Amino acid sequence: MATSTSRLEKCNQNKYLFKHGCRRAFLVGKENHVKKLLRTAVGLLIAFCFLLPITALADTGGSGNIDAGGGGMNNSGSNNNVWSPGNDGVRVTVVRAGDHAVAAAPVDFTNITPPSDINHFGKVSKIQYNLGTALTPKKGGYISIKPALTMPRIIGTNGTSNISAIKKYFCSEYVVKRIAEVTGMNYDTLIGGEYKILLEPIGYYKFQGAMIATTATEAALYDQQTNGLLRYWMKSLTHKNLPLAMFLETADLGYPAWNGSRTDVVSDSDIISSLGLGIVRFTDKTEPPAVSVYDYEYRTNTEVITAVTVSGGQSDPDNPTRISFDIGGTTYNVSNVYYPSGDSQLVWVKWKTPDTAQSMAIGISVSGPGRVSKATINVKIVDLDQNPPPNPVADDRNESFSPAPVPDRPKQASASWTVWRPWWHENWVWHSTGDGGYWTDEGWWEYDLDRYSASLAASMSIQCDSKNPTASGRIMKSGYGINQAVNGSVSSSQSSAVTQPQNAVSYFPEFRYTTYWRLLDRMGPGRFEFQKNPYSTYKNRTHFTPIWMPDGGYTVNTWLIDAWSPAGMLSANLTDSLTIRGNLFQDWHVAPLKR
Repeated sequence: MATSTSRLEKCNQNKYLFKHGCRRAFLVGKENHVKKLLRTAVGLLIAFCFLLPITALADTGGSGNIDAGGGGMNNSGSNNNVWSPGNDGVRVTVVRAGDHAVAAAPVDFTNITPPSDINHFGKVSKIQYNLGTALTPKKGGYISIKPALTMPRIIGTNGTSNISAIKKYFCSEYVVKRIAEVTGMNYDTLIGGEYKILLEPIGYYKFQGAMIATTATEAALYDQQTNGLLRYWMKSLTHKNLPLAMFLETADLGYPAWNGSRTDVVSDSDIISSLGLGIVRFTDKTEPPAVSVYDYEYRTNTEVITAVTVSGGQSDPDNPTRISFDIGGTTYNVSNVYYPSGDSQLVWVKWKTPDTAQSMAIGISVSGPGRVSKATINVKIVDLDQNPPPNPVADDRNESFSPAPVPDRPKQASASWTVWRPWWHENWVWHSTGDGGYWTDEGWWEYDLDRYSASLAASMSIQCDSKNPTASGRIMKSGYGINQAVNGSVSSSQSSAVTQPQNAVSYFPEFRYTTYWRLLDRMGPGRFEFQKNPYSTYKNRTHFTPIWMPDGGYTVNTWLIDAWSPAGMLSANLTDSLTIRGNLFQDWHVAPLKR
C-alpha cells in the first residue's frame, strides 16, 4: 500500500475515520485541507455502538446488533382495532452470552403510561418462549418503566427506520446503567463481556375493543391462538412494522440474521424464529483473547483435526487474532481469525499422529494486538493393533458362554461449524470546511456467518470365507472363517476441513464384544477389510469363528472411526450377521485306511 509511515500511524489512531490508509478520502478544495484533516484526526476518535458515533459508548464498550425495516400503515381495521404511532416500547432481558440463559427478569421500557387494565402476557422474553414457555394472558397489573431520558420512537409508520437513534440510545452509558439498576445487575459485570442485552419491540394497541400489549413474538403466538384474527385486523402493525422494528444484522444468541423482506408483511413462523429482536453486546477491549480447549484421544498414524474456540478481545481485519499450535516440535500457525465483538470462532489445524502410542501436550498460543493467551491440550495416542484374538484350536470349549448385546458405541453421523467472514460497510460522509470539503468513509466492519457441515455414510458386510467348503449363502458351520468389507465416506461443504474415515475396529460375539478385537486394514479411502490372518493356511483376510459357537445368529460389530471435522470426529457403529448351523466336525469323515 503506497502511503507514508506517518500517514499510516494517523490512520491507525483513527481507524474508523481513515480505514486502510485513509480509505478513499476525497478532498475538495485546496491541498492544505489534507493537512488540516490529518491534524484534527486524533480529536475525531469515535466511540461507537456497532460503530455508530456516541460519546457514552466509550465507557460501555457496547455494540448494537440491530437492524430494522417496515412499511406504511394500511390496516383494514376499525375503531375497535387500532394503533397510534408512539404507543411502543422495548422489553429488555439480560442474557448470559455463554449458554443463552436468561440472567434477570425481563423489564419493559416505554415513554407512555399504559392503561391500568391493559391486557398482556406478563414479562416473558423471546428466548423463554422459544424454549417452551406458554403464552399466558393476563388483565391488569402490567408494570413498565418510563425512562427519564425519552426513548426514540421504536415502531415506524412510513417505511423509514429510526435504527441509528435506537442503537445510540440502548448502547449509551446512561441507559445501560439504568438497565443494570432495574434488573439488579452490577453495571461492571453487565458490560464485562459475559452478558448481552436482548431487546424486543413492544406495541400497545386496541384489538377487538380492548387494549393489549405484546412483543412481536407474543403477537405471532397470539395470532396462532386466534386462528389468524390478529393478523387479519392488525397485520400492518403486528406482522410488519412491529416485528421489522428490530432484527439482527448477524446471527447471535441462537437467532439468525434476517435476510427476508424488510418492507412486507411477514409470517408468524418468521416472527417467532427470526424477527422482533435486537442485541447489545459488550467486550472489554483490554481483555486478552481467551481460548477454550478440549482433550483428545487419537489413533496412531492417523490424520486428525485439533480445534479450539477463541473469544474475547476484538478480532477484525484491523485487529486480527492469530493462533499457534505447537505439536510434537512443529508449530502450525492459523492467522487472520476474525469474529464479532462478544462472539467466538472455532479454529483448527490438521496434522498426522506419530506411529507409536504416547501421550502428548499440544501448546496453544493465541495472540491479538499486544495480547497473548496460552493453553495446553492433553492428547493420548493409542495403538489399536495390539489385541487380536488368539489362535482358535479344535478342542476349544466355552460351556459358560452366554450371548451379549451389541454395545452402543459412540456414533456421530454429521457435524456442523461456522466461520465468520468480515466485510467493510461503507458509509461516506461529507465534511465541509467552509471553503471546500472532503468525503471520508466512516464505515465499519460487518460480519457474515458462513455455515459448513459434514456427513458420514457407512456400511459393512460379512460373508462366509471363500475357502469354506460347506457354506451355503449366509449359513455356515462354526469353526470356519468369515470375511468382511467396510465402507465409509464423508461428504462436506468444506472438503478441505475434513478427513475420510481412517480406522475400523471389529468386535466379536464369542468375546462378548470386548477382550479381543481386530483393527482392519485400510484398503483405500474409506475402505477396510480384515488383516491377513497369520493362522490361516492361505493367509486369507479372515476371522475364524470358534468351534464351540452355538447355532444361531453370529453378529459382528464394527466401529468406524477417525473421520475428523473441525466440530469433532464422525463415527459409525455398524453390524452385520450370518447364521451358524452345525460345526466343522460334521464335515469330517473317519474310515479305515485301505491297504
